[in-house]
Amino acid sequence: MKWSRITIFSMMALWMLLSIGLASAQDKTVITIWVEDGDENQCWDEVVVAPFNAQSDATVLETVLQADQWDVTRTAISGGGGPDVVLTPGPSFVFELAKAGLVLPMDNYVDLLGWDESFVGWALSLGLVDGQLYSLPTELETMIIYYNKTLFEERGWVLPNTMDDLMDLAAQIESEGIIPFSQGNTEWRPANEWFVSVFLNNIAGPDNVYAALTGELPWTDESFVESIEALDTILQNGWFSGGLDIYYTTTFDDLHAAYGNGTAAMNMEGSWHMSGVNDFFGEAAGNENDWDWMPIPSTTGDDIYSLGIGSTFSINAWSENPDNAAEFLTYLFLPETQAAITVNCGLAPAPVRISADMLEGIDERQARLFESIAQASDAGNYGYLTWTFWPPKSDVYIYEEIELLWDGQITAEDYLAGLNDVFAEELEAGDIPPIPLRQ
Repeated sequence: MKWSRITIFSMMALWMLLSIGLASAQDKTVITIWVEDGDENQCWDEVVVAPFNAQSDATVLETVLQADQWDVTRTAISGGGGPDVVLTPGPSFVFELAKAGLVLPMDNYVDLLGWDESFVGWALSLGLVDGQLYSLPTELETMIIYYNKTLFEERGWVLPNTMDDLMDLAAQIESEGIIPFSQGNTEWRPANEWFVSVFLNNIAGPDNVYAALTGELPWTDESFVESIEALDTILQNGWFSGGLDIYYTTTFDDLHAAYGNGTAAMNMEGSWHMSGVNDFFGEAAGNENDWDWMPIPSTTGDDIYSLGIGSTFSINAWSENPDNAAEFLTYLFLPETQAAITVNCGLAPAPVRISADMLEGIDERQARLFESIAQASDAGNYGYLTWTFWPPKSDVYIYEEIELLWDGQITAEDYLAGLNDVFAEELEAGDIPPIPLRQ
């Protein structure tokens, strides 16, 4: 048979393509991510990582379990190492990494990989530092009150409508020999800022918080003093776990078990807890109790949902394979992937465009929360969580220095004056995370 040059060339090209394809199937580029050990991460591996690896022709993602994941990751990348995909606790933490050149700007991937089509309009702005995109946000979060529904019904306790109602309810619960709130920070010191966020937004109000974040109102304003004093009253009354000694020393599992078995009545925590709350009620916990949730009451009686981002994903500046890391991030933030995480793992989705039919089968209480957040956002009844919208030094100040107030070493005015000084320095330096305009 006579072969033409074109035929021979075509066959050689086809053989080369087949050879490359076979090699890529066997020798994919390996990238890594470090995560904290836990049931939710096991589910994440099954629902996200395994399907990604199966469908990718170029990349294999390896999940590495790390105790104290964030501290270990931060130390590693500061020394020129660490995983390809960097998982942080929130945008405020990314800010410092970006300023230090430890994570890569990812603007070129937005149009190339269609990230702007997946995320809702305001979401990508949260990852901007000096006008460049350094992180992608996951798990839209808010703070709510989980409560022992069975205990409330047995005792005839009425759900509060205002912050004053909540304080009165806490006093009533304590008078009946039950701990009002099961709270603690021994495993995560920044848990302190959960409550600072709640009281600033729900007493001073989101409009005042927005004004302060944009430099139009000092943090020493009387509305903020009132907010922090109300939080301090709860701590001084021992309504958090029975006292500071317990607050500072009890694990989350023990705290959750307390309101699950009725030793405590309520738990003020983020929407992230919804993925594991069933472990502390009913047959799984060896009790006959059920749970529900309610919005944290505000001074005005409006349902205010303070919004934020629980964690972020970035690309390590030291990574030798940034395009492979970007490929994984694209897959992770597909609406279908985020819906699968929500339905199968019970985790809140990232702020991407997910249709209602993708979430069929989730717990009614979780569906009600997502619907409530959407309604509050549309109505402008949303606040700002500290770990997303405060600059990094101010954020650390918030959760560390509040302990001096609780220990009686400073006043609420002192605490807020210090915050105002730190924040003013960061505002002047331009180190403020992007603050979406209020509707």
